[in-house]
Amino acid sequence: MVTEVVRALKARGWMKRNMPFLYTWHAYVGYEMNLYEAFKKPKTVEEVATKYSLEKDLLKRWLDVGLAISYVKEGRKGKYKTARKLMLPSSKKNPRSTGAILKEMMELHIPTLLSYPTIMKTGEKNVFDGDKHGAVVAQTSSMLETLALPKMTSLVKKYDVKEVVDVGCGYGGYVQKLSKAFPHLTFSGLEVNEEVTEEAKKQCSEHDQITIECTDVFEWTPDEKNVDLVLVHNLLHYLSDEERINLFSHISKWLQKGGVISVITPIQNGKHGKQFSSVFNSFFSAFENLHSLPTKKDIEKVTKATGLKLASYKPIIKEAGWYHLTLEK
Repeated sequence: MVTEVVRALKARGWMKRNMPFLYTWHAYVGYEMNLYEAFKKPKTVEEVATKYSLEKDLLKRWLDVGLAISYVKEGRKGKYKTARKLMLPSSKKNPRSTGAILKEMMELHIPTLLSYPTIMKTGEKNVFDGDKHGAVVAQTSSMLETLALPKMTSLVKKYDVKEVVDVGCGYGGYVQKLSKAFPHLTFSGLEVNEEVTEEAKKQCSEHDQITIECTDVFEWTPDEKNVDLVLVHNLLHYLSDEERINLFSHISKWLQKGGVISVITPIQNGKHGKQFSSVFNSFFSAFENLHSLPTKKDIEKVTKATGLKLASYKPIIKEAGWYHLTLEK
C-alpha cells in the first residue's frame, strides 16, 4: 500500500512540474497558426475554422486549454477572444516576435533533447541544418540585442571605433542600431546563410554605411586593415576548440592594435545560469556538427594562443548563463 501511495505522489508531482508546458504549447500553436490574431476580435470556432481551413474539434481543444490558462476568454454567443495580449507572442508577420523562440524550442530544442535515448544507444548524432533553421535562429539571436546594445555603444566610445565588423550578423540588427547612433562609422556584416543574408540586406538597405556579405569569415578580409571592433555573437558553439583559435587568429590579423573583439556566448559551468547553460550544452552535444560551450578556461586558452587579452568577462543574462566578453589586441 505504501508503495502505491508513493507511486501516486510521484506521478502527481510530475504532473505539477509539467504544468508550465501547457502555457508554452498553447503559445507555440497560437503563434504558428496565427490564432491569437484570428481571435483578436470575438469569433466563433466555426468562423475561424472555416476562414483558415482548420479542424474544428482540434481548434476547440486549443481554445479549451486557452480558457483554462487564461490566454483566451469566452464571450457571448459562443465567441472567443484572445486575452493577456501583452504576455503572448505577436504575429509571425512581425520579424521581432517572441514567438520565434517558441518555434525554436518546440521544433528544434525539445525534439533534439527527446532524441537522447536513441543517440545514447546508437551513437548516431543529429546533423544541424543551418539552411533549415538559420532564419529562426537569427530571429531568436536578435532578442539579445536590446540587452547587448548599450555594451556595444560603450565599446565604440571607449575604443574610439571607426570600423565595425559583425561576424555572423544574422539580420544585421547590431549594425543597424549602431549605425543610427554612429552614422559616421563604417559597418560590415558577414553571414554564411544565403536566406538570412538576403533578409539582412533588405533590412539594412537604407543605411549606406553598412555592407552585408554572404561569406565565410575565414575567406574574408577588409579592404583596409583599420577594423577597431569585431562582434562575435552566438557563434562559438558552431566551432571546435581548434576552430575557435583559428577564428580569433584570423580576426586578429585585420584588427588594429588596441582594437577589441566583443564575444557573447553561454558559458559552460559559469557562475550564473548553470541550469540553462547545461541544457544548451546538452542540445549542442546532440549534433555532430555543433560543439560544447566554452568554459572560462577555454576562453583563456584561446586568448593565450592568439595573443589577445581577456579584458572583461561579465554575465549579460544571468538566468540563462549568457556572458559578454571583450578580447583586446
